Amino acid sequence: MTQGTFLPPGPVIVLLVVFILIAVRQVGRFRFRIWQVMCMGALAVLFLGEISPRDALFAINPDVMLFLLGMFIVGEALEESGYLHVLAFRLFSKARSGRQFILFILVFMGLLSAILMNDTVAIIATPVVIAYACRFGLPPGKALLALCFAVTTGSVPSPIGNPQNLLVATYSQLPQPFLTFLVYLGLPTAISLAVTYLLLTYDVGEGKFECSFDERQDRIRNKNLARISRISLALIILLIVVRVITGPFLIPLSVIALAGAAPIIILSRERVKIIKTIDWPTLAFFAAMFVLMQSVYNTGIFQSGIDFQSLTSIPLILSTSVCISQFISNVPFVALFLPLIMKEGMPVASLMALAAGSTIAGNLTILGAASNVIIIENAEKKGYTITFFEFIRIGLPLTLAQVIIYAVFLAIL
Repeated sequence: MTQGTFLPPGPVIVLLVVFILIAVRQVGRFRFRIWQVMCMGALAVLFLGEISPRDALFAINPDVMLFLLGMFIVGEALEESGYLHVLAFRLFSKARSGRQFILFILVFMGLLSAILMNDTVAIIATPVVIAYACRFGLPPGKALLALCFAVTTGSVPSPIGNPQNLLVATYSQLPQPFLTFLVYLGLPTAISLAVTYLLLTYDVGEGKFECSFDERQDRIRNKNLARISRISLALIILLIVVRVITGPFLIPLSVIALAGAAPIIILSRERVKIIKTIDWPTLAFFAAMFVLMQSVYNTGIFQSGIDFQSLTSIPLILSTSVCISQFISNVPFVALFLPLIMKEGMPVASLMALAAGSTIAGNLTILGAASNVIIIENAEKKGYTITFFEFIRIGLPLTLAQVIIYAVFLAIL
């Protein structure tokens, strides 16, 4: 290499290629899923010798992986049994109009996302939301938009509401993550959901649409598994409450998830089927992401090339998180920058800004959150969809409003 020529380290080049592939998702006839791209990146740095197999193994965060495994098992059991599906039907059946139905989506699905992770709720709720939109003569696209915004925004004030929040809670080692997220992000999230309702119902139309409402969908598919799933869900909620109350006597997040999964693994006859059908690609994505990001971190290029002092501004953290997450996805963005920022002693309010900004990025465009893609893919199986323009028409003003709301509240605290 000639003097004065700068060639980025191998892991950085691999990271750039990964980000480009995540953004375009397709090369020629080959269409890649995000987890496949991330796995290729991890294999590339291993093959190039940029990180040793031993270091790669230790780079994988066991708390995050075990938490996701446990929650995926519980979520799959709730879906397979039909319990949450039926619960959603019973909640929505209390609505008396299209506007009230949208309110129920925002409140109930938002709360559920804070407990079960937004991607899980996105899978379960999509067919229910379409069915009830038909019942109220509401455009299914409007109801699906409400669901997208509900599971994204509702997951903000919880350390287990979405994967990027889980990363923030794990890396920062907050002594009371549930209380911290709730205190800093609870009230602005409630206001954000109210703004979402106003935007969605400003021009809501009710009439007749070519879709059908089937009351027979309100059925438990597996009564035994539903009973066990209820025990698991209750156990998770109980352990969250215990962790909040006990203070110093902490229960790790991974233990909460695994304890919730234990009744399903021990008592259910469907354990093998459930384990086979959980979201293994997402687990592979996280394992690969930890390996790739560690190899990039080891190069030291970002530590030396970024002025982290300027990243302490809450509005800047929020806006940067929203914008960059549109291109490289919010979870890799948080995984890349969180260790670097933590080294600079970022205050709690700034950490919460990182969590909030990377999450509400999903309200700006369809590709801003995996839950949006999950909802649309499931809706298209039933013949309904949301176009990019339909999404951003409400998503753009909503995201701008939410950035201001969170910035004001986090600046006060």
